Amino acid sequence: MKDKKRSNPLSRYFSILEGNEKARYLLCENLEEKISIANKILEKCHFCERRCGVNRLEGEKGYCGVLESRISSEFIHWGEEPEIIPSYTIFFAGCTFRCVFCQNWDISQFPSNGVHIKPETLANMISSASARNVNWVGGDPTPNLAYILEVLNNLERNIPQVWNSNMYLTKESMSLLDGVIDVYLTDFKYGNDKCAERLSNVRNYCSVVKRNHKIAKEQCEMIIRHLVMPNHLECCTFPILEWISRNLENVRVNVMAQYRPEYRAMEFEDINRRLDMNEFREAIEFARELGLDLVRG
Repeated sequence: MKDKKRSNPLSRYFSILEGNEKARYLLCENLEEKISIANKILEKCHFCERRCGVNRLEGEKGYCGVLESRISSEFIHWGEEPEIIPSYTIFFAGCTFRCVFCQNWDISQFPSNGVHIKPETLANMISSASARNVNWVGGDPTPNLAYILEVLNNLERNIPQVWNSNMYLTKESMSLLDGVIDVYLTDFKYGNDKCAERLSNVRNYCSVVKRNHKIAKEQCEMIIRHLVMPNHLECCTFPILEWISRNLENVRVNVMAQYRPEYRAMEFEDINRRLDMNEFREAIEFARELGLDLVRG
């Protein structure tokens, strides 16, 4: 095992919880400028790297299908990482991916479901929530970036903001999040582009997601999730964990065993079963040999 000196990868996050520091969005002096830029992007949408270029303000739908932001559910979540619970999770309908194994497919694949909540109303709901953070999730929060910034512009509570995402954002979107988000809670799915295209219908996955992880780490603190899938240790799990070890210091990593064949997974022979615990033990052992700072339940 590598001997790595570690500081707390979430020290600033905990400092906000203790009231010693302010959430970044409260310190952001150009939040209204970011909102203006985000609203302009809606006219030729490129929040994610699909870069559909549709005018969502005129009712044109891109790949994600999202027009106005619609919230499928919002609640206090106790099933997240120990460091962030209880977490006020806001689930948006719609997603930039088409994962054949999606466990939230009823949310991610139906962007017209849910309800639109006015930004000022949601800000009030956040202010009264008994939670340690706001957890923007989905589906994926990326198509809703302009809306999220509007909510934060109406929010005065000192509460950390968590971006819970597949990380397929453009550089422009990453720039808008800079100085606003306190913790990136990322979903690092694939160790190669072939698996990403076959199972999530996404191209250039590795270059985009690796780039954005590096950018995110420069911006603020990070927890990286990796869901171990059956038959994908060699092609996905091991390359991802090794890349994290080589490129990202002082991050927490959650190697997850929760995979189950949901949605269309039974159509794909390699992922049509639950994860074998021997596979998961191999993944954990590999992560420990790399010296990664693992989330502990």
